[in-house]
Amino acid sequence: MRRRLLILFGLTFQYAISQTVGKYAGEFLAIGVGGRALGLGGAYTALANDATAGYWNPGALVRINYPEITLMHDERFGGLFNYDFASVALPYGPDVSLGISLIRLGVDNIPDTRNAGIDANGNPLPADQWQNFVRLNNDKITYFSSADWAMYFTYSKKVDEAFSYGANVKFVRRSLGDQSATGIGFDIGLLYSPFADFYLGVNAQDVTTTLVSWSTGRNELISPTMKLGTAYFFDMLGGRFAPTVDVDIRFENRRFASIAHIGPISLDPHVGLEYELGGLAALRLGYNDVKQVSFGAGVHLRRLDIDYSFARVQNRELGDTHRISLRLIFQEDRFARGPE
Repeated sequence: MRRRLLILFGLTFQYAISQTVGKYAGEFLAIGVGGRALGLGGAYTALANDATAGYWNPGALVRINYPEITLMHDERFGGLFNYDFASVALPYGPDVSLGISLIRLGVDNIPDTRNAGIDANGNPLPADQWQNFVRLNNDKITYFSSADWAMYFTYSKKVDEAFSYGANVKFVRRSLGDQSATGIGFDIGLLYSPFADFYLGVNAQDVTTTLVSWSTGRNELISPTMKLGTAYFFDMLGGRFAPTVDVDIRFENRRFASIAHIGPISLDPHVGLEYELGGLAALRLGYNDVKQVSFGAGVHLRRLDIDYSFARVQNRELGDTHRISLRLIFQEDRFARGPE
């Protein structure tokens, strides 16, 4: 299965680099980050309170009180895709936080078959005559890598105890063989707590529409996505529960690739439930926008959180998805959020 998928990447490479794309262009940015958030099905817009908030809701990054580092590794489709995330967040003065986040989605050893085609007469096939393709000459296959990168710079500001806002400037870098692309985008996030233990979150991603320009002259447009979320905390059974719900609103006419739609507007819900016991351990359950149930668990130490999530893939040949993340908190008085 792994080799068949890599061959498919190679066969579609020549077609892909010549097209103009205005749909699904930002899918690698929608995968999600952090073992806690992914264990909750990605329902994290209103719940985020750690360094991953730069991704989920920049308005929530101000909730941190100490410097933090978060790292995550995720392998998908039997190790075919490697997905990594790292972030650093710092409290600055009494009501500001700053952060830097980095995402990489990579596929290595992709066969380049453009010069390896053979026609019915056994002759080499020119790259522009694939309609006469019969088989591949394995000796002519070369290999390349594909990688998508995104770097977020986050600013988050607390207005008062109930309201905060934030923004991202993000740079996108994509490479596919000998072709590459760059782009810049902006996110705006809000977090509001109308009463104790209840939160509403908004994250307007790619709010101005992100243009990714390829070296071939092809352009990709990453359309805006509006993420709306809510979370509530309550105590029960000796611990604290946190049900949370997100809805992703897109405007790309995803009629058959969304859970619900209203004309060209698609609606994709995420639902999660977290149970935390004594601030030491947590269990999580989630349901995401691709109709996938996820499970998660976390262990909370004084300066380190370890979070794990698991999601089952419908096609058993592709393997299940395991994600693990580490959250390192510099929880010392000298690093605590201060008045200046």
